[in-house]
Amino acid sequence: MTHHIEHHLTDALLMAYSAGTLPEAFSLTVATHISLCDDCRARLGAFDSVGGALIERAEAPPMAEGSMAAALAAAKSGRAADLTADTSPAPSGILPAPLRDYVGGDLEAVKWRAVGMGVRQAILPTAGGATARLLHIRAGAAVPDHGHRGTELTLVLQGAFMDEDDRFARGDIEIATEDLSHTPIADIGEDCICLAATDAPLKFQSWVARAAQPFLRI
Repeated sequence: MTHHIEHHLTDALLMAYSAGTLPEAFSLTVATHISLCDDCRARLGAFDSVGGALIERAEAPPMAEGSMAAALAAAKSGRAADLTADTSPAPSGILPAPLRDYVGGDLEAVKWRAVGMGVRQAILPTAGGATARLLHIRAGAAVPDHGHRGTELTLVLQGAFMDEDDRFARGDIEIATEDLSHTPIADIGEDCICLAATDAPLKFQSWVARAAQPFLRI
């Protein structure tokens, strides 16, 4: 049975994604959610239309010498530009199309690394001041209690997790900011796989988790 997505992106995130101002890790997470969510895909289309209309009305400034060559070079070397190319769901498997391009396939291609307490992670290659990682949380296991120094986007790809605020299943996205401290726990029915993007280190309550942070880059 298809899960009805209850937790969506904010207008601010969709507008920033449309404008191309998000860090690559956040853009990847937004693109992956959009590939699963008809509602956010439609809202993004509205923002894209508004942005396009504003650009058409604006007077184009003179182009600096060499700017076209620089733009073409950036387009060839950068991966973030490809995130808008295909936001449709993958025909089968767990990982939607935007994520498959980063991983090089579905779950069988992910290079997991154990971080303890029933949790594994795979850090994805992104740039621009934020980090993206896949998390595999064993059914019934908990991520250590933590707060946030910045923003964390967590998108569920398989299973579900619960915290003090709500329950999040496939396609749902949790947007955590500095005012949220929580202990996410994977649902007992199935291992939970998430895509998480952060722009600052988490604030763990446990000294063991704090000691491991530099090695786990979380």
